[in-house]
Amino acid sequence: VQLQASGGGLVQAGGSLKLSCAASGGTFGNYAMGWFRQAPGKEHEFVAGVTKSGTSTYYADSVKGRFTISRDNAKNMVYLEMNSLKPEDTAIYYCTANRFTVTATPSGVDYWGKGTQVTVSS
Repeated sequence: VQLQASGGGLVQAGGSLKLSCAASGGTFGNYAMGWFRQAPGKEHEFVAGVTKSGTSTYYADSVKGRFTISRDNAKNMVYLEMNSLKPEDTAIYYCTANRFTVTATPSGVDYWGKGTQVTVSS
C-alpha cells in the first residue's frame, strides 16, 4: 500500500492543523492506520492509531486531548486533527499502515508514507 500525507505547514502555538493521508494500492479497510512523528535529532515517536474499522483509537500521552485521528474507509483516507499545538509538536509527521493491528513501535510498522513537515512557532 502507498501512503501520501499532506496538510503540514507553519502555525503559531495554540493553532490548529489537519493532516490528511491518502492510501492506494491495497484494500484500505484491511489496514490499521497510524501517525508517527520525528523531531530533529530524535527517534520516531508514535502519535496516534486507529483500528481497521475505526471503532478504536489510541494516542500518545503527549497529544491526548489535543489530537484526533479518524478514517474514512470509503475514501481511503486517514486524518489527524491537531489542536492547541505546541512548539514541541514540531516534527515531520508520517502516515503508517499495519496489516494486523495498531502499533506504537516504529519497528512494527509495515508501511510508511512520505512525511509532511509541521512547524509550530512560539
